[in-house]
Amino acid sequence: MRTRLEVLSPDEVAQLHERTLKVLGTVGMRIDTAAGRAILKQAGADVDEATKMVKFPADFVAACLASAPRQFSLGGRRPGFAAAMNAGEFTLVADGGATSVIDRITGERRDPVPADWWESTKLIDAIDDVGVYWWMVEGGIGNQSPADWVQYWTNLWGTFGKHVQDSFDDPALGPLLHEALQVIFGGAEEVRRVKPFSFLITPVSPLTIEERYTDAWLSLRGMGIPVAIMPMPLMGASAPGSMAAVTLVANCDTIGTLCLVQAAEPGTPVIYAPVIATMDPRSGRLAGGGIEHAVLGAAGTQMARFYGLPVEASGCGTEHYVPSPQTAYEKAESALVAVLAQPDMVVGPGTTGGATILCLEELIMDVEMFRMARKAAAGIKVSDEMWLDDLLAKVGPCGDFLGEKSTRQNARSGEWYLSDFGVHGSYDAWVAAGSLSTVEQARVRVEELLAAHEPLPLPDDVVRELEKIKRRAAQD
Repeated sequence: MRTRLEVLSPDEVAQLHERTLKVLGTVGMRIDTAAGRAILKQAGADVDEATKMVKFPADFVAACLASAPRQFSLGGRRPGFAAAMNAGEFTLVADGGATSVIDRITGERRDPVPADWWESTKLIDAIDDVGVYWWMVEGGIGNQSPADWVQYWTNLWGTFGKHVQDSFDDPALGPLLHEALQVIFGGAEEVRRVKPFSFLITPVSPLTIEERYTDAWLSLRGMGIPVAIMPMPLMGASAPGSMAAVTLVANCDTIGTLCLVQAAEPGTPVIYAPVIATMDPRSGRLAGGGIEHAVLGAAGTQMARFYGLPVEASGCGTEHYVPSPQTAYEKAESALVAVLAQPDMVVGPGTTGGATILCLEELIMDVEMFRMARKAAAGIKVSDEMWLDDLLAKVGPCGDFLGEKSTRQNARSGEWYLSDFGVHGSYDAWVAAGSLSTVEQARVRVEELLAAHEPLPLPDDVVRELEKIKRRAAQD
């Protein structure tokens, strides 16, 4: 039986849904995109152009929810790779958006340079547990002109072979990405089939769908590109100061945005992905390592399961700035809670300081935490062969099972989680190996992976076609 964490009762889940329908139907959401309001009005929502407020009748919400696919896979360039949604498995999304870096040589925090983007992207490509890309640190896109974006996509798909989740706020980039995806993956139908790219929409809590990112997604319609909907309500700041209320805000923001997505392109794959966060009432800052954040993430996963939608959860946050005992215990508890709720994806490994500082050593340690959490979530495998009561009768009182065939077989088949990271031998063996700290071991692992891993390169003809797109983009 798998281990599953639930933080809301069935009655509370139903009540949260009913309250969501009430808020969306009576208060509504402010929709800042004129194109989005027009789409919603045509689809049957109640639109007030003067206030930009849109109300969603309950039957309209139900129809939009019914339109969203429940099962699909997120693919990539790597042969055989697919992250199946709603299939009982999960993959990691490396945390993104860091504005500074912990230097591996000096240990000091510094501004990022382009090499940091290259190294972090190559490293997550080398780690199979990380199936979905976010750009982990600033510095990969230059000045962010259209030509810079095309070069970024060339670099990205030439370095990372699994699924890419990304976003941009310029609708003019949509046709360029359409063209680039077709060149890289062999046409629009192949892009639709593989689903190598998903777009991240982040409605502004509370109850606001902003303009530019939403219009950018609207420019991408036509190839069935999945959408991850990620509001980030902050309990006590951009949401009321209770855990129930911030969960309600997150659900309203997510479901309201889902309605716009389905009205704009029915059947678009949607990932329920709110980051339900908490403010530290002592400072007003994000409580990145707060236990409430972890529990609220589990609540979000539970609501996604109520709707039958794939879910992208968040975990592994910390308020500390460098690897430390506080970093470890905050990340470990949130990673475990997130995974035990059984999401499809978990965002979190690789950053410190409330997701503002990239630390590649931390990425290695965070992945190890998630591997242990995955083992916990797998629960206890029960079958006639696993009880071994006949063996217990054979060995009898005061016996031991070290030499039994079943012990060897089960040790090799996953009954134990046997880590290849950390200290697991004797004290003398640890001293003989150099007495490395956990962070030092992680640093060695980073260097080994970067030295050994060879990303799947883009074919030369694809690179040439992307260069043509870049030149045209520079001329426009």
